[in-house]
Amino acid sequence: MKVAIGGPLKLGFRPWVEGLENIPAEGPAILASNHLSFSDSFFLPAVLDRKVTFIAKAEYFTTPGVKGKLTAAFFKGVGQLPVDRSGSRGAGEAAIKSGIEVLERGELFGIYPEGTRSPDGRLYRGKPGGLARVALATGAPVLPVAMIDTEKIQPPGKVLPKLMRPGIRIGKPLDFSRYQGMEHDRFVLRALTDEVMYEIMKLSGQEYVDMYATAAKRQIADAAKAEAKAEKEARAEREALAEREAKENKGGGVERPAS
Repeated sequence: MKVAIGGPLKLGFRPWVEGLENIPAEGPAILASNHLSFSDSFFLPAVLDRKVTFIAKAEYFTTPGVKGKLTAAFFKGVGQLPVDRSGSRGAGEAAIKSGIEVLERGELFGIYPEGTRSPDGRLYRGKPGGLARVALATGAPVLPVAMIDTEKIQPPGKVLPKLMRPGIRIGKPLDFSRYQGMEHDRFVLRALTDEVMYEIMKLSGQEYVDMYATAAKRQIADAAKAEAKAEKEARAEREALAEREAKENKGGGVERPAS
């Protein structure tokens, strides 16, 4: 898959990379990245010699039919790992378990602390569960990663990418051994996550927003619905006014004095 997809990606988009020397030649490590585009999960593995395993919803791997089988083969080939979200504790526990298994095999595990793509290109608050708990459970170093301009190549909702040059910055590994054995302390989980997000912010140059991206998406969606509703009501009011004026012009008129 690195040859089939990684080669054309590097040839066509020519991504620039800084900090490749920070990737360990062997052994486990966590790549914690900002998330601007669906293509992030392809550009980052394409520029690395080692395999990176990300997590993806299980539906990508279980859809029936020919299309479903092709989709499953594609995601397996690019290093995506299925996570079943149907459990009582949802995707969070499944993602943590999957991440620990990847790292225990001595591999690279990729994760997006924001939990979802940024809706507007800004950097949002990291979720403290997955990243912090996997890091503390395994002792693996965390490498902050910044994807640059990938949202301009393939914005949300766009299928065909635009040819332009994205960037990737990989920071120095962060050691959180001082928190070992404190993976159930929510303040420690929050502090670890915030430290990683701060490093990502420095690498990416993004504006930081102290709220979750999922909440921002809800706000944007609610605002869009409110705007659409207001426009619909205004249009209905204009149409009603035009109808009243048409009736008045048809039935009324100015009487002329008798001669």
